[in-house]
Amino acid sequence: MESILLFLTISLVGLCVVRSLFSKKHSLGHLPPGPPRKPIIGNLTDLPSHDVRDWEYWLKHKDLYGPISSLSVLGDNIVILNDARFARDILEKRSSIWSSRPKWNFGKMAGWNKILGTLAYSDPSFKDMRKALGHQIGSKTAASRFNAVQDLEVRRFLLRVLEDPDNLLQHIRKEAGAIVLKIAYGYTIEPHGHDPLVDLADEAMATFGLAILPGTWAVDFIPILKHVPPWFPGAQFARMAKQFRKSAAAFSGVPYAFVKRKLAQRDFEPSFLAGLIRKNEEQPGPGSYEETVIKWAAASFYGGGSDTTVSTMSSFFLVMAQYPEVQRKAQAEIDRVVGPDRLPSFQDRENLPYINAMVKEILRWHPVLPMGTAHASVMDDTYEGYTFPKGTLMVPNVWAFTHDPSTYPDPHTFKPERFLSYEGHEPEANPYYLVFGFGRRVCPGRTLADANLYISIAQSVAAFTITKPIRDGKEVDLRAEYQSGAISHPVPYKVTITPRSPRYEEVIRSVETEHPWEKSHSEDLKDLRVV
Repeated sequence: MESILLFLTISLVGLCVVRSLFSKKHSLGHLPPGPPRKPIIGNLTDLPSHDVRDWEYWLKHKDLYGPISSLSVLGDNIVILNDARFARDILEKRSSIWSSRPKWNFGKMAGWNKILGTLAYSDPSFKDMRKALGHQIGSKTAASRFNAVQDLEVRRFLLRVLEDPDNLLQHIRKEAGAIVLKIAYGYTIEPHGHDPLVDLADEAMATFGLAILPGTWAVDFIPILKHVPPWFPGAQFARMAKQFRKSAAAFSGVPYAFVKRKLAQRDFEPSFLAGLIRKNEEQPGPGSYEETVIKWAAASFYGGGSDTTVSTMSSFFLVMAQYPEVQRKAQAEIDRVVGPDRLPSFQDRENLPYINAMVKEILRWHPVLPMGTAHASVMDDTYEGYTFPKGTLMVPNVWAFTHDPSTYPDPHTFKPERFLSYEGHEPEANPYYLVFGFGRRVCPGRTLADANLYISIAQSVAAFTITKPIRDGKEVDLRAEYQSGAISHPVPYKVTITPRSPRYEEVIRSVETEHPWEKSHSEDLKDLRVV
């Protein structure tokens, strides 16, 4: 029996390869240089494994083949950009051609094909979701409506860190979750301990990042493999997709069901999703186009605003311990502008140039999505003598862009001064135009994300002194090491966090009396059915 199954497996894979090769257009055009291609499989063996930091792996292509290089994997053309100029020229200026997405067959199997970041530009729901998000958070004026929520949850974050500094990363996740869940769904998290929706987001975003990681899944290059049943020998990918699908369904369905119930009970808080549902004269039916759009627009907001904030703030605390002189300069500016009796506010922002420069530098230092997100062409295109056939994937190495010494001198040093204007120095290029995406795929929540990073960084550096830990009387060395993945996080680390003064400790603790903890909505989730 096992030999028969093995024979069937080999036969199926062979059929997949042949069918893949002869069922699509395979003209390579005149592509940029790249590693030699092997018969049939092309550069399949040149793809990095999922545990390799792919931004470092692909940057090696720049020395080997130049700033723009290419591969062909089972007939799919992939172009790697290691120079920001090409991203601007192609992904920005030719966005009408380069705004689609890869097929992401595994992502579809895993249930992640409806989230905004994976949708093809031609998909009607892409435009409808962007419109909904743009109306709510697409401008500074719109995003500023949520400043009070951001300020409150950051102050509560400071209190959690003050009382339990050893669990910093857990507190960062809770802060990010509290803000986005309140804005997106009107949901109040558990004030202490684990919250089910925050934990759900952590799990779901981990599966999402793995599901769309380029070069990880054979089914992305051999589409017929999607028909292999989970029980089939060797079909581990199909079994993983089945598990991931449950996570994706819960991620979008549980908070959606929560808001619908609250609306029916007339016991809801204003939120992004509640506003979308109430705009419809009739309740969208289960499984309808309207329901899919509003459910996944909110889920896209939820996902995009949580894990990305966690990554950046995790980097921030690590960097502050590594660069105490930067921390001292930031604190001196806050002491001068704000004083010692309160925390920085949004109203202070225009008077805190060094803090603003820190926000830019942390985004440059380690972009949340180091390899951006792949763009796909909807038609043949030519550029500087190269020809890209329809369906070519273009992958921007954003980490390479933000560490290009010709744009950012001494790129491996954390130096906010690079973004300040002073005598004899012009500010370096704003990384916002690199890290939030390109062309028609630029992040719709970038204004809200920027505001969140500003208030989190400003209040954290005002309230705390962040240093390397001490072990056996000696300072422990900290290295900035990052995990692989579409969304990249620092390798877990420890730092020492203490209040800057007794007065700042009083200021941090005042949030409990000024804004007593609200009752969590977590109990309302227990009997919800995912729809």
